[in-house]
Amino acid sequence: MSDSVLLEREGAVALLTLNRPERANVLDLETGRALVDCIERLAADKGVRAVLLRARGRQFCAGGDIADFVDAGGDLSGLLDRAIPPLHRAIHTLATLPVPVVSALNGPVGGGGIGLALCADIVLAAESMKLRGGYTAIGLTPDAGSSWLLARRVGAARAKEIFLTNQSLTARECLAIGAVSQVHPDAELEARARERVEALAAGATAALARTKALLDGAAGRALEAQLEIEHRGMVASGATADAQEGVKAFSAKRNPLFIGR
Repeated sequence: MSDSVLLEREGAVALLTLNRPERANVLDLETGRALVDCIERLAADKGVRAVLLRARGRQFCAGGDIADFVDAGGDLSGLLDRAIPPLHRAIHTLATLPVPVVSALNGPVGGGGIGLALCADIVLAAESMKLRGGYTAIGLTPDAGSSWLLARRVGAARAKEIFLTNQSLTARECLAIGAVSQVHPDAELEARARERVEALAAGATAALARTKALLDGAAGRALEAQLEIEHRGMVASGATADAQEGVKAFSAKRNPLFIGR
């Protein structure tokens, strides 16, 4: 099994770590396959109640491996056709997990790394983080869900500006347009990310999953359909032990102790 991606468990928290700092954590075929393996294993683990996505080194993810692109020569299209499916499978599985996902961006993010970073529910960035598409600068187009995920966060017009001009945005600029949720000093990012993911792991897991699904699907539904799904979700949530515990804890003015899924 490749060590380009690491999967660890700390209690109810899964730690998913990009582990090729010497290559800027590029998303090549090996890494895509490793991501699929790790994410599908954590998806099957019912003890996982929250996920922290992070990276080793000074750069979160540079995107595709340009050296591989050069080596592919006239078979660049074939290389991309082989490398993209496992990466996309990993992105979709991670984005649709029924538990909260937090990403911690410890440095520059480019290309497909944008999609991987933004498929999290909450995106935390270090002050050193920078975002740059870069696709069209080398004659390519967005992948890894980056076009969809960035447009959902910042709007289609702003996403076009970012991808068409290949401008580089600082962490603070990303925060201002809604691409990331929070910005922290580099030395504090890991601690703040762990605080956030541990708090989510202690939450009402089933309610968090239903809330995540409601919000992810809201933009594609009419109000009437959304109201019906909200109705069903509230009824189902009300039948859980976590709801009983939450109501009792609120009434008693104490912290709830949720059991999760």
